[in-house]
Amino acid sequence: MTDNIDTVQGTKESEFTPAESKNSLLIIIIKGLWKENPGLCQLLGLCPLLAVTTTAVSALGLGIATTLVVILSSTLISCLRSVIFTEVRIPIYVIVIATLVTVVRFYVEAYFPELYNALGIYLALIVTNCIIMGRAEAFAGRNRPLQAAVDGLACGVGFSLVLFTLGSIREVLGSGTWMFGAHDFLGDWAYALEINLISSDHTYLIAILPPGGFFILAMLIAAKNALDQRKQHKEQSLAIKSKQI
Repeated sequence: MTDNIDTVQGTKESEFTPAESKNSLLIIIIKGLWKENPGLCQLLGLCPLLAVTTTAVSALGLGIATTLVVILSSTLISCLRSVIFTEVRIPIYVIVIATLVTVVRFYVEAYFPELYNALGIYLALIVTNCIIMGRAEAFAGRNRPLQAAVDGLACGVGFSLVLFTLGSIREVLGSGTWMFGAHDFLGDWAYALEINLISSDHTYLIAILPPGGFFILAMLIAAKNALDQRKQHKEQSLAIKSKQI
């Protein structure tokens, strides 16, 4: 009498994914920084985007931590994509991202305690950041490690720029300062970056409250859309003139 043993089989990533993207690294960078910016175009990661951007320093700290995690996770997932089964790829992505976030969180807690206290739970919540999981699923699992690393860098830097810009505007309008507390993150030399720009009598409290964050983010998105439409209009005008000639 023989026992019937069912074997579990799965599909490897390399067996079901389409041909690897041949996009140039420059195109990948432009998409991450501007055309497909996670914060302004895809509107991903809005929870930390609005929660920790009350100061420029906390926004910069979270941006750097997120960028580091998305680069490492995208590169590692791209390297492992040939041995990952399709059916379990999401849990594996979560495990990889959670491990990297834990390492980054412990590092920040050990060497930058003030920044760690400022970021609070949002540093640990990088695990659930849609940007990291989105890049892993949409790009890293379908492209080579170099392309995945560049994509992670571009998306991370693009997201960090939005964080820093939003944090700077909210800090200036809401507190009258800029880069306050930078020495806790960057060292004693950063005291020179801490500036008082507006008297506390002329600040707007709403800027550092959630409604103010939404309003300023909306203005940033509107500004980007206006620039894109202006560029598109110029290209259409040049195309029409060239046809007439």
